[in-house]
Amino acid sequence: MASTTRDPWLDNTKMALVTLVVVGHSWGLLPDTHFSDWAYDFLYFWHIPAFVFISGYLSKSFEWTPRHFKGLLYVLVIPYLVFEPALYYYRVSLGEHEPGLLYLQPHWTMWYLPVLFFWRLMTPILKRHWLFLPAAVLVSLAGGLWTLDWFMLPRILGLLPFFVLGLHLKPRHLRHLDDPWVKVAAVGALVLIAALAYDTDEWARTAFLWYDAGYEDLHVQVATAAQTRLSVMAVGLIGAFSVMALIPRRQGWFTAMGAATMNVYLLHGFVIKTVRAQGFSQWSEGHPYAALLATTLGAVALALALASPWSRRWLSWVVNPLGTWEQHRSRSARTAPGPTTGAPTSAAPSPAPLPRAGSAPPLPDEPGATAPTPPVVGGGADDPGFPRAAPSGERRGPESTH
Repeated sequence: MASTTRDPWLDNTKMALVTLVVVGHSWGLLPDTHFSDWAYDFLYFWHIPAFVFISGYLSKSFEWTPRHFKGLLYVLVIPYLVFEPALYYYRVSLGEHEPGLLYLQPHWTMWYLPVLFFWRLMTPILKRHWLFLPAAVLVSLAGGLWTLDWFMLPRILGLLPFFVLGLHLKPRHLRHLDDPWVKVAAVGALVLIAALAYDTDEWARTAFLWYDAGYEDLHVQVATAAQTRLSVMAVGLIGAFSVMALIPRRQGWFTAMGAATMNVYLLHGFVIKTVRAQGFSQWSEGHPYAALLATTLGAVALALALASPWSRRWLSWVVNPLGTWEQHRSRSARTAPGPTTGAPTSAAPSPAPLPRAGSAPPLPDEPGATAPTPPVVGGGADDPGFPRAAPSGERRGPESTH
């Protein structure tokens, strides 16, 4: 069975964005200064939209089939059931506490798993017609009227347009990001976004960048809030495509790490909370610029370590135990020696091997598809692609709770 080559640009993009997830969360350790708040706002204008867009792009092959439901179970449901309480109670053991019902109201980094789960379930409908894209924009604008945060509903509705756009754009569309003039324009666009981010609170407020609260919670009139959200979405879309245009399309040492984004996503929060508990935040109060440099470099190193070959080999049992066990069992079955007999070796060619348990051919137009395997972390359409922003309780700026 022929394998399908992975797109290096997709893996490069996935790894770059999940590294920025770690960077953004690490900046939560820093004191509030105008420079660090500026950097934070600049990052959050576009990095969540880019992450959601790529998740949609990688989800377009999803259908209501047993194989894809199995992928949801292995890669989204089970990790959420395990890591939501694990990270929450680890934080409690360190003296932190965030209100909210476990599982029903996702805590800190875990919000992306249930949000992506519901988006994936809607995918077979959302990808049927391009009119679902403008409809998703209207849903996002109207979504701010609800304040119920079960399963992070505000983000399910608010970020939906970026996911639906990913479902409808095709590889031929994204190839234009490699045009020289697009790259030049991308640099200019990011400079303009940086200028906008310098005084975010003058026109938008940082809270609009998280898409995690209703207009009533933001204490802004509905018409003003909807207009601001539309503006923030437009800036986020331009920034997301500008950054993606600058990511290399060639394969390199960085590329293979794009298959381990779930390792990075699920585990980096434990390290950041450990660093906080060791008093880093207190030290950073007196050394704000050194702390910004240290947290940024440390976050990049942490992401690379969690996506390293060693991590992919050993931590997959933690991140995706059922998929790893199934893959291990299938590999053992293929390598086990068969019964020996005294019969002469046949000159006829060997029959084609049977598919591995749980495998299926890659679906047409499945971006980043690999050779068919049981669902494992970082594999093809069953990879969440990305996670993360800083939800309630991990905020910077005037809305910060700690």
